[in-house]
Amino acid sequence: MCLIVTAIHAHPEYPLIIAANRDEFYHRPTAPLGFWEDHPEVLAGRDLQGEGTWLGVSKLGRIAAVTNYRNPSIERPNALSRGLLVSHFLMGSQSPQKYIDRISHAGELYNGFNLVVGDVHGLWWHSNVSTDSLELKPGIHGICNHLLDTPWPKLEKAKSGLLGVIKENSEIDPESIFQLLTDMEVPPDNRLPDTGVGLDREKMLASIFVKSDIYGTRSSSIILYHNTGLLTFMEKTFITPSPTPTTESTRQFEINLKSVLNKNFTI
Repeated sequence: MCLIVTAIHAHPEYPLIIAANRDEFYHRPTAPLGFWEDHPEVLAGRDLQGEGTWLGVSKLGRIAAVTNYRNPSIERPNALSRGLLVSHFLMGSQSPQKYIDRISHAGELYNGFNLVVGDVHGLWWHSNVSTDSLELKPGIHGICNHLLDTPWPKLEKAKSGLLGVIKENSEIDPESIFQLLTDMEVPPDNRLPDTGVGLDREKMLASIFVKSDIYGTRSSSIILYHNTGLLTFMEKTFITPSPTPTTESTRQFEINLKSVLNKNFTI
């Protein structure tokens, strides 16, 4: 996952909205959004190489997501898959604080990451690069391939775009969010970050929707949690490679969390 934007208590009907893009090499085997056969309480896509996931929820209302921290100078080829951080939280019962505390003592096993864990009542963020962790306050937050709310152009555009969708609509139209997630505008060179991958690759990675010959946005996801307790999870996968965002499939699942919320975490 390379872009996550959250809206927490920013809309009167939807206490939580998540919009996200997963960028990955096209050849990496992936299963689309669905309930896992070996863990039927987990709803997520699945990385079939690392066995984890980039964004998911559970029938108990648990939510988790991860992004890579981009710095090739500290990448280790033998590190554990960062997607396991997400799947282990979704399958477990620890509170976000306890889970983060455990992960913080094993951060060196993974390449740089940003991890978001929690439920529809609250999300926590942690990074093994900064060793920081905090509960996300109400408002709009975003993560791409640096730390929380780092003002990279693509992230600022995604955050402002989601805020615009929220302000303009009493009922959220998922298509307006999906449209935001397919934005391919590249900012000028003088606004690009320098993460050590060279200017050409910085430009390739600088848009909300990423495309190249071998790597790009594989899927876009939206999670909408309504005041009624209904959680809706939608995913669009894309034909890759393609010069424009061309939808391959769209999946949608709903989970009624009204009866399970308050029973989520153990101490």
